[in-house]
Amino acid sequence: MPTIPHRASPRALAFAAIVVSANLYLLAAEPNASATVEKRTYRHELKKLVNPPPLLADFPEFVDPVRETHRYEAPPLIDEEGADLQVRAWRFSYNARGVIEMPNRLRGDRTAVIVVHPWGIDDGQGWQTPEPAGAAFQCTPERNRVVTKHLTQVVNPLLKSLRNNAKLVMYSLPGKEDPARQKMYRSFRGTPALADIPEGKRELQQQLTAFKYLASELPTSLTLSADSAVIDYYAQIPALDPGPKYNNPGFWSLPVPVHQAIDVARNDVVIYDGEGYPALREFLRQNGVRHILLTGYNTDMCVCATTAGFDNLRQDFNVFLVGDATLATFPAQPTPAVPTSAAVAFASLKVLITQASWIQVSAPAGAAK
Repeated sequence: MPTIPHRASPRALAFAAIVVSANLYLLAAEPNASATVEKRTYRHELKKLVNPPPLLADFPEFVDPVRETHRYEAPPLIDEEGADLQVRAWRFSYNARGVIEMPNRLRGDRTAVIVVHPWGIDDGQGWQTPEPAGAAFQCTPERNRVVTKHLTQVVNPLLKSLRNNAKLVMYSLPGKEDPARQKMYRSFRGTPALADIPEGKRELQQQLTAFKYLASELPTSLTLSADSAVIDYYAQIPALDPGPKYNNPGFWSLPVPVHQAIDVARNDVVIYDGEGYPALREFLRQNGVRHILLTGYNTDMCVCATTAGFDNLRQDFNVFLVGDATLATFPAQPTPAVPTSAAVAFASLKVLITQASWIQVSAPAGAAK
């Protein structure tokens, strides 16, 4: 492949892009003698659905129902022998000019349930939103309480219903593993002894409660130039500053726990963002996982773009975003319903969307013919 100079001309960049594309095409065209991937023909035959009910209508407090009028049903996309999870799902296609739905039958022992960033803040474990102007997670204590309610009513019940069938239940958290959380949670490296869990919780709470959750107030006087007042204003008071000025130095070094509203089982696994996606991918593959039921916070940010986000996972696994088990950020909105609906609809351009009531556990059965 060509070496691209640091200050390449547009013509050089265009030439390099052509050569790189050609090389990638040739690499993709070369058959891999060691790969024996089974293929099948999928009949993408769409049947128009007549007067279907709205999508994602079970929890309107958290996600506004999707009311697309052009809806189609396709044949099962995944239909595994011995499946024990029925997962109906949908996507949006501009070329199909509507929503395409399809049933799926998955094996639970090939399925992981991942909750992205269920941060335990303002939940009684000791980690708190700094006052008077600090910002973390949903950025205000009131919005963090909405997450607590959503976890209690939607996410935790979903995890309980799937834990005995899914291969893995997992939670992604920021940072890297530390001594306290190593004693509390299973990770890629092992499972803590039962006797260590209470000690880990004590260590974590001591660290969290000892921190000073007080920092600066918003400035009451700004210096603005005559020509760029708006630029200067936003430079001095940005929409979100979660740094040491308002959250205090050391805030982001504290060990973030899984939210108290989730009943974490000993075999549940914590993913640490700082370890990167390749480590997560290898762990999932080692455990025979093919399918991901993805939930968590925030739909428009962390659920798509962090280590366990779907931008990574969809490259290697069959990803189903559980549309009512996720919340989007909702600035200037009293509830997350409309922002979450919009974020989930946008995500449907990349991954399949399901909902909690569409994930049903059943007795294993042979694949449909």
